[in-house]
Amino acid sequence: MKGPELQEPAYVLHRRPWRETSLMVDLFTLNQGRMTVIAKGANSVRSPLKAQLQPFQPLVVDWTGRGELKTLTQVDVRSGPTLTRTLSLYSGLYLNELLQRVLPAADPHPTLFAAYIDAIGQLSSATDVEPVLRQFERTFASALGYDFAWDVATDTSQSVEPGGQYCYDPEQGIVSGVSPGVRLQKLPGDVLLALARGDLESESCRRVAKRVMRVLTDYLLQGRPLNSRSLFTHLRGESHES
Repeated sequence: MKGPELQEPAYVLHRRPWRETSLMVDLFTLNQGRMTVIAKGANSVRSPLKAQLQPFQPLVVDWTGRGELKTLTQVDVRSGPTLTRTLSLYSGLYLNELLQRVLPAADPHPTLFAAYIDAIGQLSSATDVEPVLRQFERTFASALGYDFAWDVATDTSQSVEPGGQYCYDPEQGIVSGVSPGVRLQKLPGDVLLALARGDLESESCRRVAKRVMRVLTDYLLQGRPLNSRSLFTHLRGESHES
C-alpha cells in the first residue's frame, strides 16, 4: 500500500461518473505510469474534487489500495499552463487519449511524463500545434518500443538516399522495399533526410511526418477510436486532424 508521504505528480487523462456520487479517474503519473483511481464523493455538488480533477492541471495525489483500482485520498493542485484556445485544447485531448488508450497500466515512463509536461506547456502558447504533436508522438512511440530513424532503411541498414523512394512499416520503421508490413510507399528520400535534421516547417516534411505518425498511432491503437480526431475534423477539416 502506498503511504501518504510519497506524494505523486499526476495529470488527469479522463474521468467518468462512478456509482452515485464518485468519479473513476484515469491518471498519468510520474512513477506509477497510467493508473485508475476512485475519487469518492467527487461527483457531488459540495465536493471540491470535481473542480480539481481537470485535464492538464498539474496535481500531486495520494491513494490507498493494493489492486488495480485504487482509492484517491488526497489531491493538491499546482500551478501550470492552461489550454485556452480551442485548437490547443483539442490537441491536448488528443495526447490524453493516446496515453489513456495505448499506454499499459502500471508501466512508468518518466521521460514520456516529462515530454507530456513539455507538450502541454508548448500547446498553451503555440499557434502552430503540428510540430508539438509530431514531437510528442515520436516520444510516445519510442517509449513503447517503436522508435525509428528517418534516415536509415532498416531492411538494408543503409542510409537513405536523397533521390530514393522508401516505405514505412510500423514494426520496422523506414524500409527500402515493399514487404507485408508496409503501410506507406513512395516516401521521398530527400524529405526523410530533412525530417532527420528536424525539419517540421516545410509543407512536404509536415505531410510525410503526419502520414507516418498517423499510421504508427493507428497501429498502436489497434482499432480503438480517438474522439479527439472528430473534434479536429469539426474544427478545421482534415488539414488539422492529428
